[in-house]
Amino acid sequence: MVFDSARFDLQPFTGFETERFVRRTFCSWEHLGWRSLLVQRFEHVPVAEEMALPGTADLHLVLPTSGRADLETRDGGRPVRDRWRPGRVQLDVPHRPTVRSYRGDADMRSVQVHIPRDTVDSTLAQLGGDVPDFEAMAASVAAGDPLLAEAVRALATPAAPEDLYAETAAAFLTMHLLTHHGRHRPDRPPAREDARVREAVAYLRERLAEPITLADIAGEVHLSVYHFVRVFRQATGRTPHRFLTELRVAEAKRLLRETALPLERIAPRCGFASPGALSAAFARHTGTRPSTYRNS
Repeated sequence: MVFDSARFDLQPFTGFETERFVRRTFCSWEHLGWRSLLVQRFEHVPVAEEMALPGTADLHLVLPTSGRADLETRDGGRPVRDRWRPGRVQLDVPHRPTVRSYRGDADMRSVQVHIPRDTVDSTLAQLGGDVPDFEAMAASVAAGDPLLAEAVRALATPAAPEDLYAETAAAFLTMHLLTHHGRHRPDRPPAREDARVREAVAYLRERLAEPITLADIAGEVHLSVYHFVRVFRQATGRTPHRFLTELRVAEAKRLLRETALPLERIAPRCGFASPGALSAAFARHTGTRPSTYRNS
């Protein structure tokens, strides 16, 4: 299946030249009208060289269902070699682009599931936990999870076409990943410093639209800039700048969903200097453009 460029905004985002590497045989967005979960089935070309895969904010699960191949994946460090193993789920680390090469056979097929980051963040909020170590989560998933594999396989032939089915499945998969494969970050800061991190987060939420410096935030919680950055990253897994950008993008998503405001008015409300700056940050953190997000 090849993308129709005239309808590109209505297609699921892939971020690379799909027709060169895969043929899509099922898409829950197109065939069922789902919006709470993206499920796709693919047939893969047997040989790929330097296939650039973008990093996305979603939790991306890949279940090979048939075929054999030797894989080599790079994400900026040393190449990692693995095998295409039918029945074994792989979790891609969010926001991490990779380059993959492989040689396999003509029977390579997969089911791939994208869980929206909104679903992950809302589940985390209900659990009251920190952002998990996604690298550790990916390693844990790779070690094997028959329940997860069967759930992903079942979504390739869903039992119901309604989006409520997709929403429920997304909630289950997210809860399962967080509770069975999520790990608490080691070396949490002491309770007193943890409280200061919470104060800093509240400060950021209250001033999304304002220009904020590290010195401003550190001064607000009575820590040196160096000390503040260290304990903030320990507690949240992100730098203050990345955390603030994620908050601003989340507010932009809310305004895109709930209002008809143009980007020119949304950008300053979320602390972005221009609509272009908002669009760039939005695409980097969500894998899609503001206009596409609003239309969906």
